[in-house]
Amino acid sequence: MKNALPVLFLFLLSYQALAQTEDEKMIKAIFDKTLTDGQAYDNLDYLTNKIGARLSGSPQAAAAVEWSKQLMESYGFDKVYLQEVMVPHWVRGTREKARIVNSDKLGTREVNVRALGNSVGTGSKGVLAEVVEVMGLDELENLGKKNIEGKIVFFNRPMDQTQIATFSAYGGAVDQRGSGPSEAAKYGAIGVVVRSVATVSDDFPHTGSLRYKDDLPKIPAVAISTNDADVLAKALKSSPGLKFYFETYCEMLPDVLSYNVIAEMTGTEKPDEIIVVGGHLDSWDLGTGAHDDGSGCVQSIEVLRTLKEIGYKPKRTLRAVMFMNEENGLRGGTIYAEIAKEKGENHISALESDSGGFSPRGFRMTGDENSIKLLSSWRPIFEPYGIYEFGLPGGGADIGPLNKSQGTLIIGLMPDSQRYFDYHHTDNDTFDKVNKRELHLGAAGMTALVYMMDKYGVK
Repeated sequence: MKNALPVLFLFLLSYQALAQTEDEKMIKAIFDKTLTDGQAYDNLDYLTNKIGARLSGSPQAAAAVEWSKQLMESYGFDKVYLQEVMVPHWVRGTREKARIVNSDKLGTREVNVRALGNSVGTGSKGVLAEVVEVMGLDELENLGKKNIEGKIVFFNRPMDQTQIATFSAYGGAVDQRGSGPSEAAKYGAIGVVVRSVATVSDDFPHTGSLRYKDDLPKIPAVAISTNDADVLAKALKSSPGLKFYFETYCEMLPDVLSYNVIAEMTGTEKPDEIIVVGGHLDSWDLGTGAHDDGSGCVQSIEVLRTLKEIGYKPKRTLRAVMFMNEENGLRGGTIYAEIAKEKGENHISALESDSGGFSPRGFRMTGDENSIKLLSSWRPIFEPYGIYEFGLPGGGADIGPLNKSQGTLIIGLMPDSQRYFDYHHTDNDTFDKVNKRELHLGAAGMTALVYMMDKYGVK
């Protein structure tokens, strides 16, 4: 027995070394294939430049559904199908107008604004009122109704530039966009202007969703570019009683039928265990949604395409899901999780790419502690490809409902984030801002992680 233990130990070490060598070879093959023969960039070109912006309920969103279905069918996956989802249908209408009025030094000055998603419009009458500047929601209560009623509230808290993790900075500023209009309405405001949630100083307003409270008046709201927010703030200091005017034509129409688009490679050994990889097919109507989230969609399709091209037969069922309506409703992700629960499907993990098509730096995870430890132990074989961040909390909006309903391990691809909020939700989010090599590195990293999860499971 004493002699047997060292032999067994050596055998296990040899087996581990062999397995690691096989995995390293496979992951290199994945990166080699994607970087030399990847189709994600060309697919993104078509999605963004031929179809364009894809706001839920729009003809372009419907075209994107049909395009992604046909594309995945052309790759010969085992199944490709549509999953019905009713989505909100908000339309922007005629382009917005806004100006600073009665400034002692500026006089009247045109500024760049865009309506916030799901906002009501002003129509041709517009909104004209004095402006109250605040840096956060908590200041509203201190000002009270007497200082806010009949006025426009200007939320001017910037993203914290000292935070290296830009998504954390975004999370620290976005509440004034999402909740600000209803909170301001509580005190009698008649309109809201929100500083764009961005790291960059420029003239592009950043849109995004607001969430009205049903028991409060719905007042119109716009985002103002960071440059013009600074102009407005400076003007208020020299002319405290100045007025602001904005005009929007947006409206919410009845819900319409749309679809999640799903492709499968059926597992050969454990087909009832499902690994999802996905992005959201919808985008805002500004720009063409190249980083948010056309990149995530074409990367997710590329995961299955690459594995099929190199002849890999998955043990578990792999699904690529193009979710619909992440931007202003999250209906696609919610419905997907509901149907999965009704069917008793077992999703062991879900990986989403929704942070742009920049160079991958790692994966963030939410789920079982042992699963996170296992995936984090794979870090050494990803490090040669610049992927080193494992285990920090995260995931993705569309796959979050799976975690809530099934406890599924959810994972978010984390690219370098320093440029993402230059483009997020703007007219500037276009195909020319995406680098082919960076996009394909992200797709390869996702493919490699899916391969590892399929081979070893997640527990």
